[in-house]
Amino acid sequence: MSKKTEPARPAARLPKGLFDISSGEVRATEEMLRTIRRVFESYGFEPLDTPAIEYSDALGKFLPDQDRPNEGVFSFKDDDGQWLSLRYDLTAPLARYVAENYQTLPKPFRRYQVGPVWRNEKPGPGRFRQFMQFDADTVGASSVAADAELCMLAADTLEALGVLRGQYVVKVNNRKVLDGVLEKAGIAHPEANPVQHFAVMRAIDKLDRLGVDGVRALLGKGRKDESGDFTKGAELGPKQIEAILNCIELRSDGRGQTLSALRGLVSGSQTGEQGIAELTEMDALFSGASFDMDRVALDPSVVRGLEYYTGPVFEADLLAPITDDKGQPIRLGSVVSGGRYDGLIERFTGEKVPATGVSIGVSRLLFGLQRLGKYQMSPAQGPVVVLVLDRDRIAGYQKMAQELRSAGIRAEIYLGEAGMKAQMKYADRRGSPCVVIQGGDELAKGEVTIKDLIEGAERAKEITGNVAWREERPGQFTVPASEMVAAVRQVLSRHKS
Repeated sequence: MSKKTEPARPAARLPKGLFDISSGEVRATEEMLRTIRRVFESYGFEPLDTPAIEYSDALGKFLPDQDRPNEGVFSFKDDDGQWLSLRYDLTAPLARYVAENYQTLPKPFRRYQVGPVWRNEKPGPGRFRQFMQFDADTVGASSVAADAELCMLAADTLEALGVLRGQYVVKVNNRKVLDGVLEKAGIAHPEANPVQHFAVMRAIDKLDRLGVDGVRALLGKGRKDESGDFTKGAELGPKQIEAILNCIELRSDGRGQTLSALRGLVSGSQTGEQGIAELTEMDALFSGASFDMDRVALDPSVVRGLEYYTGPVFEADLLAPITDDKGQPIRLGSVVSGGRYDGLIERFTGEKVPATGVSIGVSRLLFGLQRLGKYQMSPAQGPVVVLVLDRDRIAGYQKMAQELRSAGIRAEIYLGEAGMKAQMKYADRRGSPCVVIQGGDELAKGEVTIKDLIEGAERAKEITGNVAWREERPGQFTVPASEMVAAVRQVLSRHKS
């Protein structure tokens, strides 16, 4: 006879580029999001939520990874034959929402939204296929005052999260300035050669990760990365490449000096000069609101990788050194980014609708803040555990837990099958501050025993020997059952910090 074939079992494994989130990180994230939400609402933004799935043509093709399946988007076909996609950001769904509801929305329309997005990208260190964004957008305002306000919002948000001045900077540029540089270098207008234009933008956007030599290669024939994958370049000539590098490497001691240098690079280009005028106006707004160079700087290397940006673009970096668990320095990248996208809603309406937005990379920012000593993932205090010593009295134990819950105290009864020793170990692993015990003796006397696990653990360090332990019973005391809630509350108050 043949042996019985074992059933095939799937391997317990995560897809590449995805990650599980522990309870500690969930709580740290929620705490951070509350602060961000408070700052965004202080600026007058209102919440909005849109679905995770949109029609593919509504999202459009604006991602930098054109060599990925579905051009960087996770897509599938619906029963009616129409293509659907997981949203790759929160901006494209907003454009669809505004176009669909334009007549009834207040103008300008100001909204914030938080939620996961998905990118069909090649996974790598710090590069995930699912991550969370927190966005704020102003739709219907053509003035660059709206763009400047979002840069100020980014700075105020980082400071509200505990990032000190000098530990971050918001960097600002304008796509029109770079278009002016490209125009003067003899590179075709974006509408004439969109593929080459976007290849240039993608190359520049990787400056902080690949350095000048990496960008030079991507502006030329192309570049092979460490894995051996080859990325085709923009096929520019040497003089064109140097013209671009002269622009993006430009640095000065102040915003005014940067504007003067850029003005010389785009002189004679109507588009470039318009970009300079917009940056000049934003500079005046920053200065008027006391957002100095230590908070907001002009940086010609900022272009942002998404194709739909049309004017001012900005991103915020943490300047303090960031290291991994082994103490090795790592490149975190921008934690806040955004820009103007005046043509995105026009795809639906046929009419230009000005819009600008800012986006926080929640997971990346949380990681950076934790490395700076903020929002640590310390385990939260667990619930009070009511031990079950008599399984015939489950209803009574449940009533005790309900009394605690009614008083606003997290509580649960032990639902396993183990004895008292294992139940105590369970409460320890849950991070419980105390347990409630009522065996037959306590029940007969109308009492409950409270065991303070935190105090007990501390005092146990001073006790040697089992006899002393049994006599001392550290952290354990008995009260009338009617005083159970007050006694537990006293324990919780003692360990509130």
